[in-house]
Amino acid sequence: MPNFDALFNAIAELVLCHSPSGAEQEIDRALLEKFQTLGVETWQDQAGNIIAKIPGQNSDSAIAITAHKDEIGTIVKRIGEDGTLEVRRLGGSFPWVYGEGVMDIIGDRATISRILSFGSRHVSHESPQQAQELEKPLFWEDAWVETKCTATELETAGVRPGTRVVVGKHRKQPFRLNQNYIAGYTLDNKASLAIILDLAQQIKQPPQDIYLIASAKEEVGSIGALYFTQNQRLDGLIALEIIPLAGEYSFQPGEAPVLLSQDKYGLYDEGLNGEIATAAETANVSLQRTIIDGFGSDGSIAMKMGHVSRAACLGFPTDNTHGYEIAHLGAIANCPQILASYASSV
Repeated sequence: MPNFDALFNAIAELVLCHSPSGAEQEIDRALLEKFQTLGVETWQDQAGNIIAKIPGQNSDSAIAITAHKDEIGTIVKRIGEDGTLEVRRLGGSFPWVYGEGVMDIIGDRATISRILSFGSRHVSHESPQQAQELEKPLFWEDAWVETKCTATELETAGVRPGTRVVVGKHRKQPFRLNQNYIAGYTLDNKASLAIILDLAQQIKQPPQDIYLIASAKEEVGSIGALYFTQNQRLDGLIALEIIPLAGEYSFQPGEAPVLLSQDKYGLYDEGLNGEIATAAETANVSLQRTIIDGFGSDGSIAMKMGHVSRAACLGFPTDNTHGYEIAHLGAIANCPQILASYASSV
């Protein structure tokens, strides 16, 4: 029986490390320290990927398992004379998902916490925000971050156009739901990082080299994974991901992980999927299969670009993806059991 308490705490620690795409230094420090503590050969490449290598008995072939380390958020477009920040989406973020509340502004010299704002409700048609109550959805162009800072104060913190803004740590501590579920922001993809850290402990002397990759800038085009796969010959790549729950899809919430056959970027490799399914049977773990839309992974994007010949995507069913996400701790815990079984058999 997996230790859900330990898994919850491991994910919570990772969630509280900010990592908006392209400004991932906080999670980088945590991952480098954790991999090095495990005694695994680890380095960071020029694209920002954190790479842990587990040498195989035969180094003529290699498999990569990726979990992206960046999170969605926003990026500053303009700073108003009154200190308000106009921000735009970074990855698949929407203001109505976050709601008004604390956001952390990651300046060059300091991180400061301020408030995502939509304006007052007690207004008439003369105020533009009334349209959000009655007529149209809320877009980033309609929202702002209220700082109550002077231009000098913002400059001192290193806030500028291009600064990343993410949901505040004040709101990021995950919530335990009915003991078996974890809920919170940025389970995409901090829960998958917990999986590859688990794999770093489980996998010993595999038949071939295994690369465990915390990939950079996935939310803005799988940039880190594309760099790695362009420079490293691989026999396959398995992406770890959240898998969005929706009525249109054929899988269910709960403890059974999900293996994709297709997503927005194309087909996954049926041969590799078959090997993973066999590994799941060996590990005595139930596995669900599906195809989904509006989704891509390091695996499907690298395969579409011709960087790898075989790719797969394994994940855990998740409600409210790219929002306040909810996932079964058992499904997360079962992913490393499948992959450890796979790594020992290929």
